[in-house]
Amino acid sequence: MNGTLKQQIDTFKHLLQATIANFIGQQETVPGPISIHGTESFHLGHALTGQETLVLMLALMPHTDPRALDLFFIQNKDLDRPYTKFGGWKGTTHNEFLPTGETAVFLLSGGNLDNTGIRQEVIRMLGEDHWFAKEKILQCTEQGESEPFLSGRLRVSEEILAQVFGTKYEPEYTTLFPAKRITTPLEWDDLVLPYYLHEELDDIICWIKEQGKIREQWQLNKIIKQGYRCLFYGPPGTGKTLTATLLRQQNNREVYRIDLSMIVSKYIGETEKNLAGIFDQAAHRNWILFFDEADALFGQRTETQSSNDRHANQEIAYLLQRIEDFPGIVILATNLKENIDEAFFRHFQSTLYFPMPDESLRYQLWKQMIPPVWLDHDGEELLHTIAPYALTGGNMVNIIQTCAIRLHKQPTPPG
Repeated sequence: MNGTLKQQIDTFKHLLQATIANFIGQQETVPGPISIHGTESFHLGHALTGQETLVLMLALMPHTDPRALDLFFIQNKDLDRPYTKFGGWKGTTHNEFLPTGETAVFLLSGGNLDNTGIRQEVIRMLGEDHWFAKEKILQCTEQGESEPFLSGRLRVSEEILAQVFGTKYEPEYTTLFPAKRITTPLEWDDLVLPYYLHEELDDIICWIKEQGKIREQWQLNKIIKQGYRCLFYGPPGTGKTLTATLLRQQNNREVYRIDLSMIVSKYIGETEKNLAGIFDQAAHRNWILFFDEADALFGQRTETQSSNDRHANQEIAYLLQRIEDFPGIVILATNLKENIDEAFFRHFQSTLYFPMPDESLRYQLWKQMIPPVWLDHDGEELLHTIAPYALTGGNMVNIIQTCAIRLHKQPTPPG
């Protein structure tokens, strides 16, 4: 936790104590509507107002200094119960005070709940049109059915908590986010592909890095949307997944591979719900979404003959809409291009074919992958001998693994 944030926490605690003391009549100074000076402690891409900072700090307190909120447990002596004006929840296992939207109203108003303007401002700040909600930074959630909006708990994102505690944010792999970050120890220079694929990949990299400048330079914002959508297709083992993974190194963006087995559901509406969770979380985080074996989800639409057909077609239509609106990078990979529904192709900015490597590329792949210690003075002859065999990079990896196992099993020669 950085020093600036610690100062903000101390300031928040002082304001909280003053507001509570004023409310229960232990001091005469009326704070009135209060706020904290906006802080740069959070890297949000937005300048926080004083009121936004205060509400965000309130939501963070259960995580950073939960005992500071014990002041809200003060009893109303007249009614022998907690003050309802404070709002708040008590968690299932967390015995400390959990702030709600009502808590934010109380605090921002300085305890003066007759100030209806503050209530309206908090409703706006926690509403779906504010960037807090759009970017999943801070939400007012878990209200009971038909209960007031501000009765919901203030829930701060895991990404902000990671910033606060100085850790790297990575969403947990669950049914709510069925995607995993993929990495590789290989470098971009290790990627062996035909020259024309490198040229097309350079175009994608250029767009990812410079799309803002490109769109503004010729006033293309009105006709070209943010983001980029492309299809990788070709035989298995030809480098589609590796290429998608290596794009992270070129653009400093995390790559998440979507687990389609956890997305596709036989229950109506569940597939769309699972997809929404992924797109919503990724929309403002500059992630690259990678759908491997995409034909399982992006397959051909069928003639509607049953409710199942209608359901499947609705899923595809929903996918089209979400991909079209997604401001980030989406990569689909498939072994068979023909299995992808034609409606998707007009949404792709590029379609890249990953062919079987020719003999010269196979020679290069073998040379890069075979451990040098295996290649003695006859190494070049061996490489030229095996390069003519039509294999993919994936096949070669399997062969090298088998050779490594067999060599490891051999008895060590007497020395």
